[in-house]
Amino acid sequence: MFLNYALQLPSLDEQRRIVAILDNFDALVNDLSLGLPAELAARRKQYEYYRDKLFTFEEAAA
Repeated sequence: MFLNYALQLPSLDEQRRIVAILDNFDALVNDLSLGLPAELAARRKQYEYYRDKLFTFEEAAA
């Protein structure tokens, strides 16, 4: 039944254009997924640094 069904495919040029768009989208998504975790880790380190600075202080001489 499926072998008798005719499929219409876009032209080869249209397929290449679609592939180029999808490649650009994939590169954009992967760049974001690599960059965002690194940025989050940097902000977490920054937060921990300033938190430790706030809670680590020398007592005043009596």
